[in-house]
Amino acid sequence: MDRDERERRAAEAGPVAARLADQGVVGVALTWVDNSGITRTKAVPVDRLANAAAWGVGASPVFDAFATDDSIIAGRCAGGPVGDLRLLPDLNRTVALAAQPGWAWAPADRYTQDGTPHPQDARNVTRRAVARLAEAGLTAKSAIEVEWTLGLDEDDFVPATRGPAYGFTRLVEHSDYLADLLTALREQGVAVEQIHPEYAAGQYELSVAAEDPLGAADTFVLVRETIRALSADRGLRASFSPKVMADGVGNGGHVHLSIWRRRTNLHHGGDGPCGMTDAAESFAAGILHRLPALLAVGAPSVASYLRLVPGHWAAPYQACGHENRETALRLVTGSHGDEGRAANLEVKVLDQSANPYLCLAALIFAGLAGLARPSRLPALVDVDPARLSEDERALRGIPALPGTLTEATDAFEADAVLGAAFGPELAATVIDLRRAEVARFADSSPQEIVAALRWVF
Repeated sequence: MDRDERERRAAEAGPVAARLADQGVVGVALTWVDNSGITRTKAVPVDRLANAAAWGVGASPVFDAFATDDSIIAGRCAGGPVGDLRLLPDLNRTVALAAQPGWAWAPADRYTQDGTPHPQDARNVTRRAVARLAEAGLTAKSAIEVEWTLGLDEDDFVPATRGPAYGFTRLVEHSDYLADLLTALREQGVAVEQIHPEYAAGQYELSVAAEDPLGAADTFVLVRETIRALSADRGLRASFSPKVMADGVGNGGHVHLSIWRRRTNLHHGGDGPCGMTDAAESFAAGILHRLPALLAVGAPSVASYLRLVPGHWAAPYQACGHENRETALRLVTGSHGDEGRAANLEVKVLDQSANPYLCLAALIFAGLAGLARPSRLPALVDVDPARLSEDERALRGIPALPGTLTEATDAFEADAVLGAAFGPELAATVIDLRRAEVARFADSSPQEIVAALRWVF
């Protein structure tokens, strides 16, 4: 990044800062998501936004090695006190926060002091994945569902609702809160498609419109922090953890993903399963094949594997099916006549302890590997795999996905494609952090794991 580029960024930031000041903003929160899935932040006064856009805000690279309890691991490529990075706000996504008066938000890119992207910057990994897609003549659309459980402001989880699963009673109990949430998201430019009570006690779900992968990850961060702020303002707590109660259904972070050539959705209009084109089928097969390794990125918490069990709507089997919510890969076709817009893949096994940028990038890299060697999906599964016997699953080629974070981490470490796509520094840090997480909870009960992580994500 040369001086001309820095001056251009400063000039671009001027009108943005003026607009924010007119909206009553005094501070701008710059966020990034670390390798443990935690959204971290530094902030600047609004009149320092131009300087931050040009020269960045200092932040130690040690954050790459932060664990979920804020301890710092001694990793192979991260964890020391030496060095400095610069946080540069993405001005195109900077927005005043409707739920936090006086504040604006901007996702930040992390650069080295010489102006090159930091090798472990997650947003840049997503950009690289999108660029790889573009080289193949493709684009992607994505969206991440947000599930959260709403509790009273206590360390233990006490549901803030009494109504039944999916019941209108839950909408009645918090109608003002949900209406304010919809209003805040609309003011922040987020296109909400639906919102509703979910299955678990105190649980809700919100879905947003699909957009480019980088934008989808940014939107996911913005939606979650808006929910968190509105909840806190009302004396409530929102948990996005994979498990909120050890014996309950957890929060997922289902990813919807489709690939397009020009303006054509490749998940429709072909001769493959559910009308997929050859390219879309190969892309989906690449993801399905690498799901064990992908879990180290998309389900990276010890708590994730308390959720990934049969009967909890978490789809813990390496299978795909048409509109089957208990297969890891759900092929969504949409209503008849709307397939060209709506058809997509839903990856069911992922959750919100993941870094959304790394999660989407890993899915794209896996899909591209499927495209590189044209692949076919196995026979679609039209039943809940858990209802089949082990022999029946073996006969139909339906293996269980990793049941522990250790197994997923081992699969990620053995996957040369994902390791090369992430780069040696980031891949090593992901592995080191996951193994530190396993060691931390080696002697913990499910109840202790859930209690320790309930309010972290």
